[in-house]
Amino acid sequence: RVLSQVNGLYGSAKNGSLFGGRYLIYNDIRGEEWVNRTTNSVTGYSTYQGNQDPSDSYLANFWIQGYLTINRTNLFIEGLAKNPTAVTPALAANYRGEAKFIRALTYFSLVQFFAKPYILDKGASAGLPLRLKGETSSANNDLARSTVAQVYAQVLKDLNEAETELPDSYGTALLNTTRAHKNTAIALKTRVLLAMGDYAGVITEGNKIVSAAAPFKSANRVAHALQADVSAVFKAPYTSTESIFSFPMDATNAPGTQNQLGYYWNAGNVEYTLNTGATGIYNNPQFGANDDRKTKLTVPKTAVANAPSLTKFSGVSPYVDYVPNIRYAEVLLNVAEAEAESGNLTRATAILKAVHARSDAKFEFASLATKAEVVKAILTERRIELLGEGFRANDVLRRGEPLNSFGAGAIIQPSDPRYIYGIPLAEVQTNPSIGK
Repeated sequence: RVLSQVNGLYGSAKNGSLFGGRYLIYNDIRGEEWVNRTTNSVTGYSTYQGNQDPSDSYLANFWIQGYLTINRTNLFIEGLAKNPTAVTPALAANYRGEAKFIRALTYFSLVQFFAKPYILDKGASAGLPLRLKGETSSANNDLARSTVAQVYAQVLKDLNEAETELPDSYGTALLNTTRAHKNTAIALKTRVLLAMGDYAGVITEGNKIVSAAAPFKSANRVAHALQADVSAVFKAPYTSTESIFSFPMDATNAPGTQNQLGYYWNAGNVEYTLNTGATGIYNNPQFGANDDRKTKLTVPKTAVANAPSLTKFSGVSPYVDYVPNIRYAEVLLNVAEAEAESGNLTRATAILKAVHARSDAKFEFASLATKAEVVKAILTERRIELLGEGFRANDVLRRGEPLNSFGAGAIIQPSDPRYIYGIPLAEVQTNPSIGK
């Protein structure tokens, strides 16, 4: 029964309105990679256009499902403490670490959407209400926002504690992909620290699971490594060692209508096609015609759209493709960016080339002689490698850069109210202290 509750925490997080679909999708469509085909108000059209507002129910669902998940983790952690003999101490630590990982992932993801980026003012601006106590009534709804820095501190605290409590690995590739272990917490820390501009921290954490030199892989615990064929990562059984953490899907618990990644990107429906213009990544010189990520994971046109489409998530209804949350390729690029920003261009370039060569071994970078050139190439590589996986807007905002919104037809500056999502109206109405 306790394990069932743990599985329920993952189930809450993978809800289609959160990490099972829409969180990733909305991150992507805010940027310059996509062209809306249907003008369907149900599938993110207002966000795509940059005119979303706090009354938007789909944006509110990020908050609602996120805090529902956080509250469930709080109740679970408290329940373990109140029932110390329910499971063995080792198993209790394992389960507690998983709950803390899920809480950290959820808080970090929400603070990216609903608060100013950490890097703009070192986290001094208003963040989120930090709810760390399980609630079973509305009695404690009234809670002011902690600062962005305080939210990040709690996220890192949870991840550091999770790292010590989680197991080295599980008994199967499936569990190593779908349940958090030590490397999962470490990998997420590289993402969090990168968003803080803590490049030394990224390198320290990354070195726990990334070798010093090529071939870059993890020698500790789970043997994470890039797969020879990038397309294999997105095919059944979805459990390669590149997939550090994914949300599994099944016909009995699919993301739900109009939440699925495949519904938005795939050849069958194609809510959004790839932008082939100058601002999009599709025709960027670094994304060559012979790149496996183009030849195997996109198609030039479909039966319903005369434009390129992404086919990473190739399933059809009920769309049971696993949803990737952390891949080893991302961790490598996190470390590469941190190394470049820290001045170690040699290792940064070696990691960059390793990720790119996996899909296009013959490609030659024009110049990687300066820090600026290396950082630019790495950021471009992220756009290619992580296309459709929910990184684009957060990658722009975490660096405090203007957001090039194709749908809005505008360059959205950090000072623009559209740069981040407003606190949902439902929260404002039920939590009087949210504006304090």
